[in-house]
Amino acid sequence: MSASTCPKTIHTFEASAEPRMTEILAAIAFPAIDPVAFRLGPLAVRWYALAYVCGLLFAWWLVRRVGSGKAQIMTKRDADDLLMWATLGVVLGGRFGYVLFYKPAYYIEHLGEVLSLWRGGMSFHGGMLGVILAAVLFARARKLTIFSVGDMAALAAPIGLFFGRLANFVNGELWGRASDVSWAMVFPDPRAGNVPRHPSQLYEAALEGVVLFAFLLLAMRLWDSLKRPGEIGGIFLVGYGIARIVSEFFREPDAHLGFLFAGATMGQLLSLPMIAVGIYFILRARRNAAAPSKGPAAPSDAGSS
Repeated sequence: MSASTCPKTIHTFEASAEPRMTEILAAIAFPAIDPVAFRLGPLAVRWYALAYVCGLLFAWWLVRRVGSGKAQIMTKRDADDLLMWATLGVVLGGRFGYVLFYKPAYYIEHLGEVLSLWRGGMSFHGGMLGVILAAVLFARARKLTIFSVGDMAALAAPIGLFFGRLANFVNGELWGRASDVSWAMVFPDPRAGNVPRHPSQLYEAALEGVVLFAFLLLAMRLWDSLKRPGEIGGIFLVGYGIARIVSEFFREPDAHLGFLFAGATMGQLLSLPMIAVGIYFILRARRNAAAPSKGPAAPSDAGSS
């Protein structure tokens, strides 16, 4: 039965780990979407995999168009090759980031599962570090400006974030905190506790994807931020950090971590240094742009009559 035809389901709940609610709540039925988009014989192609593919392809198109356009940051061939470097960075960085940031104790005891990507477990912050490393190595190999290549990666990142968060929603994972808002949903995973929750994946898709991408385009168009290498990257770091901190107030913390220092989540704590580094990049880019350029030395008067 589809979400549009299914009547609202009434749920009562009371759990010590959730905010105590004594009234009966009406929740929107979670849309029954098969995580498998289609099958090719024995191969099951999941929406999550398609989200990665779509994000990378749209990012490649954007970098190819902008980077080789008026900005003259890289050639179209460079953009084609950067796609491969970025793919390795986001996949390996995302996986190792999840292992190190979220479940280090588990994977120390289960080293054979570290590369078991098909079992799930990716970290955006790890993927970001992987892409940064890939961009630095790529820029050095091609003798390109490192901060400009980073700007291209930052400009494209919200596209992948948007598709990734939609895939999280389709999978019914990374759900939000218990809520009595009229658009709350009961997610099908038993670990969600049959409790109406914020569809926080959609909040993140909007903030980290649509809003952040629009802001980066605004910076590029109105402020010519691409002329100051590192500024777009800095704006992305600050914007994503703020968006993630805000969205984490609606997202259920990881069960094995819970709330950490001062009631913050791991996602919020990892976003704080992003904001600090982003501010530094912006100030650095503007300071370098304002500094007088060193032109050719003036001719010497020595020996003139």
